[in-house]
Amino acid sequence: MSDGSEPEAAAPAARTEPALRSDGGYETAANARESSTRRPTAVDGGRSGSWYRQLFVVAETEYRLAVRGRWAVALAAIFAAFALGLTTFSGASVGPEGFERTVASLAALAVYLVPLLALAFGYDVIVGREESGWLQTLFSLPIDRSWIVVGAAVGRAVVLASAAVIGFGIAGGFLLWEFGFAGFGTYVAFLLAAVGLALAFLAIGVLVSTVASEKTHALGTALLAWAWFVLVHDLLGLGVIAAFDLSETAVSVLLMANPTGIFRALVLGSLGAAGDAGFAAVLAETGVSSPILIGALIAWIVVPIALAAIAVRRRRV
Repeated sequence: MSDGSEPEAAAPAARTEPALRSDGGYETAANARESSTRRPTAVDGGRSGSWYRQLFVVAETEYRLAVRGRWAVALAAIFAAFALGLTTFSGASVGPEGFERTVASLAALAVYLVPLLALAFGYDVIVGREESGWLQTLFSLPIDRSWIVVGAAVGRAVVLASAAVIGFGIAGGFLLWEFGFAGFGTYVAFLLAAVGLALAFLAIGVLVSTVASEKTHALGTALLAWAWFVLVHDLLGLGVIAAFDLSETAVSVLLMANPTGIFRALVLGSLGAAGDAGFAAVLAETGVSSPILIGALIAWIVVPIALAAIAVRRRRV
């Protein structure tokens, strides 16, 4: 009798024992909600009424995972190394002109570097979790799938934005020491535009990661996206403008279809539309205001994440 009853008593204990997994704490969160998931009404209320808590839990966990993976340190170091190297050997003169020339050089570098790092940081946020087996655990929690995507994007966005501010901020500190406060507002405008550019391409990377079926496909699509937005789009745009007599509205829409073009236009605005040539210089002649450009850049951040939040509902895991 006692031999037969011991396994029955041990089985429930084994099921309720917390599982220590390398999922950054998601399994712990699942155990904490186990009592509420036993009642369907509690689960439904948690999904609809506590969306901000779901978002915060996922974002915090994604942030911690990125920090533990040394992504924050690596990104900040890369930004700082390139910015310091360029500002050191730029040979700019002292004064506001030195700030403007240095910012123009940094903008030319950031157009290539920032999108590449942002896509490399975000292309595996969903598909990488699926291949490692964590996505199944996340989807089993009482958290809406859309908030999982948004929370993961927010967590990585905090890491990426902080790394850009720290990395470029170190170079800005040296420029402030050398040139003084005269013209420093130009560098601040560049820094904010660079953060917006990074978040826009991170959002594109999240969307690519959500719709891709494999990690290698996501990587290839991310590289194609970088080549299109950074290299191909401006060349085609200049060709279309040269071949057809487009209106100012058409030219503005054509440029704002590319986040790198918006970044260039914002930097041009802080430099007084000087120090650059090409597609962004064409936009400077159309007179598009900075608020419109900022709104377009925000749309490039919000829309891809919203599309990813919708697409993840149809993802089969």
